[in-house]
Amino acid sequence: MAGRWRILLVDDEPLARLRLRSLLQGPDMASDAELIEAGNAGAALAMLDPACADRVDLVLLDIGLPGTDGLKVAQAIRRLPTPPAVVFVTAHAEHALQAFDLDAVDYLTKPVRRERLQAALLRVQQRRAPMAPQVATPEMVLVVSDRGRVLRVPTVDVLYLKADQKYVTLVSRHGRWLLDDSLAELELRLPAGFVRVHRNAVVALAAVRALERGGEELAGHAGSSNDAAGAASAADQIGTDIPAEHWLLRLVNGEALAVSRRQLSVVREALAARPT
Repeated sequence: MAGRWRILLVDDEPLARLRLRSLLQGPDMASDAELIEAGNAGAALAMLDPACADRVDLVLLDIGLPGTDGLKVAQAIRRLPTPPAVVFVTAHAEHALQAFDLDAVDYLTKPVRRERLQAALLRVQQRRAPMAPQVATPEMVLVVSDRGRVLRVPTVDVLYLKADQKYVTLVSRHGRWLLDDSLAELELRLPAGFVRVHRNAVVALAAVRALERGGEELAGHAGSSNDAAGAASAADQIGTDIPAEHWLLRLVNGEALAVSRRQLSVVREALAARPT
């Protein structure tokens, strides 16, 4: 983290604040930051008062505060002359869309995992970079865990993300990883240039080679097996059961992903508008 930050931890649960503090003080996190704490909305807003000499750079904000909740605190923060960045840290995942309407940088669900907090800090740093020309803007990344290592996967290398039961598979030009985050959460952290093609998949427009009808491909696979099992195998390879009239996106790595009827017009428009 470039420069010394002042981070306000707002949560009515002391143990939750302690966990955040321990994560932030770990290696490759915000170990050089000044951490201050508030257990309720009133104390938090007092620390954010423009009259205070020390400016807060980032607020890690719980939603379920007693009295005035975190969403109302975020509304008050937006009205400040120089508002700090806000990252919600909460057990209430149903408030995610409302949180981003309040210009939150990220939305973390409890228990907070190290790699997700690290990704949120990076997003805050990216947002702060235009206001601090001396700080180079980091490349936008998704943070993933791989065999005990924390890896930063540049979003420019991401081909697609696909949900399957409890996990999301992230496929890049250089590998693939299983993530615990929901597809909806990951989609909110992606830059422009990605499109939802199905309820279970988000694809990078730059990774699309062609939009094709899916029927012939399925028929070809079924014919090679000469029975219904062949058609089922083909559907599994493509990623879902695809009726003959549906469409596929052919990707640069040779894989194909289904496009749902609901998303077909959106995908066509996005492909037509992408830079050539």
